[in-house]
Amino acid sequence: MVNGIIIIPTFNEIENIERIIRNVFSQRRKFQILVVDDNSPDGTAARVRTLQAEFPERLFLEERVGKQGLGTAYIHGFKWALERKYDYIFEMDADFSHNPNDLIRLYNTCKRDDADVAIGSRYITGVNVINWPMNRVLMSWLASRYVRFITGMDIQDTTAGFVCYKRKVLEAIDLDRIQFIGYAFQIEMKFKAYLRNFKIVEVPVIFTDRTRGTSKMSGSIISEAVFGVIKMKLKSLFNRKKV
Repeated sequence: MVNGIIIIPTFNEIENIERIIRNVFSQRRKFQILVVDDNSPDGTAARVRTLQAEFPERLFLEERVGKQGLGTAYIHGFKWALERKYDYIFEMDADFSHNPNDLIRLYNTCKRDDADVAIGSRYITGVNVINWPMNRVLMSWLASRYVRFITGMDIQDTTAGFVCYKRKVLEAIDLDRIQFIGYAFQIEMKFKAYLRNFKIVEVPVIFTDRTRGTSKMSGSIISEAVFGVIKMKLKSLFNRKKV
């Protein structure tokens, strides 16, 4: 039985989606994939539907109306996966910034090393980022330092989006109370796992910026992260259980 599901949110990833799906399915360990597509006008969902005929019972697609944001896409995927009793639930980008070869390392960190959350970390062994301009590397690194300072989490890469969760972590978090939909979503999920004393382990990975398609990063997403972290921390001081 396949007990791991990779959730891949997409918006206009026609240049990457088939390659990433085939690459994941070529791994030594069998995983299943759920693509959560936000009505991509470039035909991403149509390409996934075509591939479903080739990979029945391994490739799944959820299509949503309109572009609703990264966080809500993952929440949709988490709920879908929990209903179907997967034990290991992954977050992963479609653009190859996360190397599919690292999936097994994240899985083994949870399965064999008994981590509850395994993070593919860019900063646990220095700065392992390829093809980013220096200003973006610095912004990302400083953002993680800022989050660590505000929240108290001992996590080097607090904004990482390459993660494996054991199902019990997602069951313990009230997914309907997740506030953030952009960059801060990744921080909020880690913070809520941290507050519940789950074992969080960072696994060093090399992050490679996309070579196809366009980035979804925006100023509003960064602003959400900066101000959202302070709000999240203050709320936890007054009612830790409800955060």
